[in-house]
Amino acid sequence: MTERTDEALDATLILAALDVAVCVVDFQGVTTWSNAKFQALDEGARSRIASECRAFLDKRASCAGRRVLGPEDQPPASWGPIEISSNDQSVWYELTATVDPGVSRTGPGSRAVAVARDITSARRVRMQRETLARAGEELVRLDREAIRKMNAHERLKLLESKIIGYNRDLLHFDHFVIRLLNEKTGKLEIVFSVGLPSEIEDLDIFPEPENNGISGWVAATGQSYICRDVGSDEKFLPGLSGAKSSLTVPLRLHDRVLGIMDVESCTPAAFSEEDRQSAEIFARHIAIALHMLDLLVAERSTTNEAVSRRVDSEVAEPLQDILREAEWLDKIVSTDPEVRNHIDRIKTDCDAIRRRMQDVTSGPQTLLGVEEALAHRAPDPLLVDRWILIADDEPKIRRVIGDVLRNRGAKVVVVDNGGAAIEYLEACHRGEYPPFELVISDIKMPDRNGYEVFSAARRCLGAVPVILMTGFGYDPHHSIVRASQEGQRAVLFKPFQIEKLLEEVRGALPPRSGAGGA
Repeated sequence: MTERTDEALDATLILAALDVAVCVVDFQGVTTWSNAKFQALDEGARSRIASECRAFLDKRASCAGRRVLGPEDQPPASWGPIEISSNDQSVWYELTATVDPGVSRTGPGSRAVAVARDITSARRVRMQRETLARAGEELVRLDREAIRKMNAHERLKLLESKIIGYNRDLLHFDHFVIRLLNEKTGKLEIVFSVGLPSEIEDLDIFPEPENNGISGWVAATGQSYICRDVGSDEKFLPGLSGAKSSLTVPLRLHDRVLGIMDVESCTPAAFSEEDRQSAEIFARHIAIALHMLDLLVAERSTTNEAVSRRVDSEVAEPLQDILREAEWLDKIVSTDPEVRNHIDRIKTDCDAIRRRMQDVTSGPQTLLGVEEALAHRAPDPLLVDRWILIADDEPKIRRVIGDVLRNRGAKVVVVDNGGAAIEYLEACHRGEYPPFELVISDIKMPDRNGYEVFSAARRCLGAVPVILMTGFGYDPHHSIVRASQEGQRAVLFKPFQIEKLLEEVRGALPPRSGAGGA
């Protein structure tokens, strides 16, 4: 008898020492024995375990009451695993149960032995991986019909919303930013951000391992970095106000680093090694998605130019035939003034068609509807005496826009690069030049991009409206997305109709200060 008691004591001690919750539940759902680990669970988890065990025993009793046809129809001896959680879902357990062989296997005397193992960490990793799989699929899945109707700006906005949403699910950040490498300037420029202070947005960061913060180090080395305590990490540059920790990973495409993704938290040591692995996988999806959008823009530009050239080639021969026929008619009926007028009209129309086709085939180097717009010279009450700055490195485009606006009464300053535009804006800020009421800038210029002009306009002239222009939606520095986050007015995709520009200009100009004032 003593030996039996010692064996029971040993079993109890072993069960108590296990790092899993163990309990015995009777047919009524009452816990008749449990180890310390089970007793430490919150009330909700203990109640759920007891309820599941009772349901298990009820099911066995129901099976036993039916006619048994063979071994496969015997009541189940075990059950699970299933997942249950604490009341606040902060801790998750894997629950399994088996029937107690020492008592009646079915009916009122039956008991179940349940084991609950903490799987919180493993479940978190699994959920992250499942979210990653969905995120990766969503980022690179492009609905042809939906994408076809979007311009480059709208495509990037769609991608931005997906990236931010999935990053919240994955990493639960307080601050998030993606910087892409501008190969011309060598800077890591902001494309998407959430919660970034304005003073940080103008910070120049380069892909260098020293003196450029964690982002510069990650971009230079191609390695991810966990900062568990920003106060003691010399690499950390000021980011989110109150940030305590951060995680930064490279955006890699094959062996090339396109930029970085940085997330920060107000909680110390908020990011684990599992978070690092998940973020690295997600960053690869982001790099692929951004690359695909760039390819789509390039493909659209190339296709538009190729189609335009082909149309021009196809139309050229029939136009030439029409002109030859007109010349032939001109020789035959040269004495009839009315017929000659019709023949001259045919020749004029053919020349106009040829010029317009050349304008279209020039793609982003030209504008449409120029002749009619330049012929109009009546002052426009909305434009008279309004100061407008125009920046574009294409001579024909800046000349046409300048002439069209001047013909309608605007006071226009035209420059051929972004640097000159910024100098004028800074002169306005110093009071050395009348303040501009509207800025029109190309996005892709040799020295400065559209966002830099936009940023300078906001810095020097407050909420002055800015209209950006780009060819076929090409935006190598993602100026459109960055400016739109800060209230940029409109975007025009070359070749656009001059009337469309005038429509945007009228809508962008602020109301005059007085009823009759300029």
